[in-house]
Amino acid sequence: MAGLDQLAGIHFLHPSIGFLALALVMAFLSNERYMTWRWLLLAPPVLAIFSVMALTFGGDGARELATLHYLGQTLSLGRVDTLALVFANVFAIQSLIGFIYALHVADRGQHMAACLYIAGGFGCVFAGDYVTLFIFWEVMSIGSVFLIWLRGTQAATAAGFRYFLFHIFGGLFLLAGLLLRYAELGTFAFTAVSPEAARYYDYIILIGFLVNAACVPLHAWLPDAYPEATVTGAVFMSAFTTKTAVYVLARAYAGFDILAVAGVVMCLYGVFYATIENNARRILSYHIVSQVGYMVCGIGIGTAMTIDGACAHAYAHILYKGLLFMGAGCLLYSAGTAKLTELGGLASRLPLVMICYMVGAVSISGMPLFNGFVSKTMTITGAAEAHRTWLALGMELAAVGTFLSVGIKLPYFAFWSKPKSTVELKPIPWNMYLGMAVSSLLCLGTGLFPELLYGILPYPTDYQPYTAWHVLQACLILGFTGLGFYLMRAIIPPHASRNLDFDILYRLIGRWFVKLVSVPAAAIDNIWTDVYEKIGLKALIEAGFLTSVFDVKVIDGVLDGSAKGVREVGGATVARSQTGRLQDYLAAAVAIGLVVFVAVWLR
Repeated sequence: MAGLDQLAGIHFLHPSIGFLALALVMAFLSNERYMTWRWLLLAPPVLAIFSVMALTFGGDGARELATLHYLGQTLSLGRVDTLALVFANVFAIQSLIGFIYALHVADRGQHMAACLYIAGGFGCVFAGDYVTLFIFWEVMSIGSVFLIWLRGTQAATAAGFRYFLFHIFGGLFLLAGLLLRYAELGTFAFTAVSPEAARYYDYIILIGFLVNAACVPLHAWLPDAYPEATVTGAVFMSAFTTKTAVYVLARAYAGFDILAVAGVVMCLYGVFYATIENNARRILSYHIVSQVGYMVCGIGIGTAMTIDGACAHAYAHILYKGLLFMGAGCLLYSAGTAKLTELGGLASRLPLVMICYMVGAVSISGMPLFNGFVSKTMTITGAAEAHRTWLALGMELAAVGTFLSVGIKLPYFAFWSKPKSTVELKPIPWNMYLGMAVSSLLCLGTGLFPELLYGILPYPTDYQPYTAWHVLQACLILGFTGLGFYLMRAIIPPHASRNLDFDILYRLIGRWFVKLVSVPAAAIDNIWTDVYEKIGLKALIEAGFLTSVFDVKVIDGVLDGSAKGVREVGGATVARSQTGRLQDYLAAAVAIGLVVFVAVWLR
């Protein structure tokens, strides 16, 4: 290939390769034979786990393992350090859980989209330059939008279109920023930015990152699109897009104080809207905004403990949020709806779904013994130790809303609010139960043995989550939140309505843009119509009349006269020459030959 000089330094199997290869192979398979090829879905995740584990224990310090020299640039495909490995580790695990959960899906299009999406996530994590990052960033956008569209409903089509437009918007900011940065610095290297030395192009790139992080007010694409995704697609989407954004923020923008404030706003804003929502998957989507807020805040504070807390919470969040979306997906798959007003009384009919969901619910709520407790408290404690008291209090308050909406309200109205459910239920495939079971064990395991998680964090930490104060604090918050819900359970039932937040602003902007374009266009069209009717149409009729006269008088006259001449003069001559005698024809041929010979001779 022209310009492809060499592929150098490949010392590991890039996790993206397996997923891209599987996506290519599935293009030639058929949905009818999915029972045969579905086991191929597990191969790339297993390879990714082995590859990441080999990198984790294969060497110390940051290292560059894969570079591609192309068009005069050196693209870094394999920058490996502790920060990258934290995210790569949980990405690999969650990709396996997600494909186990999706084994029953016969639509190869969904699996191809998931493979592209996951490959993009891994590519971003190991990217050492902005060009590589941008390429895989866009691969993620393309893969994820098809996970929405392939649900095949009108709502999914509209939501996917809005989702894609928003990510194009974010990608353009990223592209503009990296090009301006290259023009200024002459390098595409993806490195940390000092808050004191940040330039305008760094903030342009930051906007692009914050779009994918669903930072308020750039967040409305998430609760709009995720509830409309396919049942299995939402599980993948809950894990990769926002956490990839958390990774790049931790890589480049640690210590930016604006992120600390924005993170707490996300925490509180997300739980507020989740508390008043009715759709289970929309509640969980708002909680992605809220939980990512903890991570963004920790990165913004920028101490070793808060960055560790952000990474640990991203790890825990991927596991328990995937589990929660799997539980909600089972409700949607079996009952045909995820609206709390249409559910209830399902605890006895779907007991395993209820148990696995509750594991995710207490994990996200920060209950001791589960992974949310060992990650969330690290970030809050780090904020307090950095003397950011108001930020720590804001995150504690958000924890109350989290337990209220996800830990109590959603399961109460989905599983217990009615004495008996009469909804017709569709049997849930075994693989969906298996995916939830694996995720539940990991949520419990990392909560019971936090050193397994702490041992892979970017900075050495001596944080101890299981102190008397931390456990008592968590129990008090959860206990009083539960008591408050019990006392108010009769007055806070969900309502069958759609709550608009900042997406109403986007819709108003869209309508005004349509008016801005259509009103002048309509006015110009009206003016042109009047001009055409009064001048253009009359001129066209006159031109048509003149053309008709020219056709009749000139063209037809010439052709008719020629035809008459040929018929009356030429025709008679030709008739007289046709004697029928062979000697006449031979004489004519000799005469013609002599004429030609004389002409050539005298030339």
